[in-house]
Amino acid sequence: MASSIIRRTLTTSNSPIRIGLIPADGIGREVIPAAQRVLESLPGGPTFDFIHLDAGFEHFQKTGTALPQKTIDTLKHECHGALFGAVSSPSHKVAGYSSPIVALRKHLDLYANVRPVVSVPSAATPYQKQLDMLIIRENTECLYIKSERIEKDPKTGLKVAYADRKISEEASRRVGTMAFNMALTRQTLREQVPTKDRFWKHNPRVTIVHKSNVLSITDGLWRETVRAVKENNATKYQSVDMEEQLVDSMVYRMFREPEAFDVVVAPNLYGDIISDGAAALVGSLGVVPSANVGDSFVMGEPVHGSAPDIAGKKIANPIAAIRSAGLLLEHMGYATHAMTLYNAVNSVLSEAKILTPDLGGKSSTDEVVEAVLKGL
Repeated sequence: MASSIIRRTLTTSNSPIRIGLIPADGIGREVIPAAQRVLESLPGGPTFDFIHLDAGFEHFQKTGTALPQKTIDTLKHECHGALFGAVSSPSHKVAGYSSPIVALRKHLDLYANVRPVVSVPSAATPYQKQLDMLIIRENTECLYIKSERIEKDPKTGLKVAYADRKISEEASRRVGTMAFNMALTRQTLREQVPTKDRFWKHNPRVTIVHKSNVLSITDGLWRETVRAVKENNATKYQSVDMEEQLVDSMVYRMFREPEAFDVVVAPNLYGDIISDGAAALVGSLGVVPSANVGDSFVMGEPVHGSAPDIAGKKIANPIAAIRSAGLLLEHMGYATHAMTLYNAVNSVLSEAKILTPDLGGKSSTDEVVEAVLKGL
């Protein structure tokens, strides 16, 4: 599903893998322990040492700090990877507060957010369209640099809000390169399966999402830079098809014919929107994982938010967090163990007997975890 990153060597090869756990807010405190249980139960899997770390809006309300320096330092110097739960960032401005997940992506240089969206045939979703899409979202720039201001219009005396948008050639090149490399990796994995049994039977394909017909400078630079990854490495990527899609028509086509997409690469804001929208195609945000990936560190993160309406009710869907743990394993070089985890999750979804309410079931978080553990 994804290419391996360089595994960090903090100790000897026989030492436990140290994973930072940051449950943060809301249901993050329920689904991250669920993912931990599955990692600890993998048959023949590596040994883990879990380090519990603080972050989140609730931590900010208690201490005045959303992301303690200790959390940053521990992740940088003591951990091989991490799992992040969810954050309850308010929709209004709160003095002194800034999203800890956005800050972590920058501190750890996690420049790509990798979100696989895969359908699993299930009695619970009989009309679900088939898809196997990998959405790669640039993770550090765009409007998410949080450079905003309010000025007064001298003509009307009313407020005018502005937001700066940053698109750099360097960031666009890095995430574009990851997209084309992952397209090749996905094809290598597919070739291990007989052609007749593959869902995707075409050449690997990278779809570049933009709106350069309107944002000709920022999205123009994004488009040109990502295209140049293939054009400047024609031999390496000769088997990879490349296409473009305006972001509005991307959303339309994604819902009409999701089977038409393989690897999709987008700037930060567009990638955030289309990946959350894609979750609707597979039943729920509660089943879609992601990984924040850099060149030497990876942090798994379920796509769903903190869901304060169900926090503490023990009905949060743990599957996105468990799959995010699988992505963590995969990017750290433990692809076989990741596949064991994915197969166990897919069996639970396919059987559709033990599901949380977001998927139409009546099971609890713990009951779903137990079902996955049996599948291992």
